[in-house]
Amino acid sequence: MSLKVLVVGSGGREHAIAWKISQSPQLAKLYCLPGNPGTAQIATNIPAGVGDFEAIASAVSAHGIDLVVVGPENPLVDGLTNFLKGRFPQLMVVGPGREEAQLEGSKDFAKDFMSRHGIPTAAYRTFSGATLAAARDFLKTLQPPYVLKADGLAAGKGVVILDNYANACAELEEMFSGKFGAASSKVVIEQFLSGIEVSVFVLTDGKDYLILPEAKDYKRIGDGDTGLNTGGMGAVSPVPFADKAFMDKVEERIVKPTIAGLKADGIDYKGFIFIGLMNCGGDPYVIEYNVRMGDPETESVMTRISSDLLCHLQAAAKGELAGQKIEISPEAAVTVVMVSGGYPGSYAKGYPISGLEEAQAAGATVFHMGTKAAEEGVVTSGGRVLAVVANAADIVKAGEKAYAAASKISFKDAYNRTDVTKDLLKYL
Repeated sequence: MSLKVLVVGSGGREHAIAWKISQSPQLAKLYCLPGNPGTAQIATNIPAGVGDFEAIASAVSAHGIDLVVVGPENPLVDGLTNFLKGRFPQLMVVGPGREEAQLEGSKDFAKDFMSRHGIPTAAYRTFSGATLAAARDFLKTLQPPYVLKADGLAAGKGVVILDNYANACAELEEMFSGKFGAASSKVVIEQFLSGIEVSVFVLTDGKDYLILPEAKDYKRIGDGDTGLNTGGMGAVSPVPFADKAFMDKVEERIVKPTIAGLKADGIDYKGFIFIGLMNCGGDPYVIEYNVRMGDPETESVMTRISSDLLCHLQAAAKGELAGQKIEISPEAAVTVVMVSGGYPGSYAKGYPISGLEEAQAAGATVFHMGTKAAEEGVVTSGGRVLAVVANAADIVKAGEKAYAAASKISFKDAYNRTDVTKDLLKYL
């Protein structure tokens, strides 16, 4: 069966997913809404916002879409899947409904889910402004550093880690006073977990699952994990410390209980689950769930999937994942993110980008994150501009190849970290 597919979103994650889907012999026609100049090379872009549910429904109807893949979290948390399934009962949608999306939309919901289903995570309690005194008392029972998380979506900025009790109390008051808007009307306070992070990605139909390649991303703006948090400055897959023994623990202690928990709770989950993990001395603990793929991890992960992603997505949407087998390339993938000068603070837009073809000629795959088409060609249009991905026999060679390709690309005030992979070399 040939499928007409719509990918909802405009970033590097959606470009990478569309890129992988475009390789499927099962594909009849590919659309992206709104997409970007990168997706325009492999799909038909539809100009509309990801929050404009009526426009998305119109696109589904006008183009005879069979399968929708929802990239970002906000439309999922806001109920896009429910809306589309209500309008088009036969439509296949990869992305959970509003209730299931609370796994990401509410930290309290997620922690309660983990607690009830015996999934290893940090000890925690949830508080509101009315229970500020109790929150201060709970902080006293913990050893610093203190982890404070806004309950709702806060554009990746709702987690604060502080070493000092007084500062933690002051931060709590700010959060309850609206620092993150409605997202911090409730705050989860949890025990700090010491270790190294890894991202595990699962595609599920609510009963069965496929585990995609794992990845590690680099959140801070500066080399050596210094400076402000960002949306992600690079990614590596596979992750050397996530060996078979560790990943077996992840599957048995976390993936299986998560899928079983969804089933037990009567949650009909069809889509991706991104499990943010901490490796604490060889044991995995869940930091958070996301209900979509991560960015920039997706850009590395998609280049390592050898099997037909569209077949997997169709099976997940139809509840028929049981017979699927995912094939993963043994090659490593390294992603280097190029950002606008000033990011994650204020930055200018509209600078012409050169060297994209040269970077691809150097063996890289370049995914667009924050670009737009202009008269003079492709220009910068966001903080994170491009994800340059290279594949090679190991992470050292892939890293060298990615940086060599990134050096071919230029735009005014371009910046990238120079140390992606370096923290992992000790595990090789």
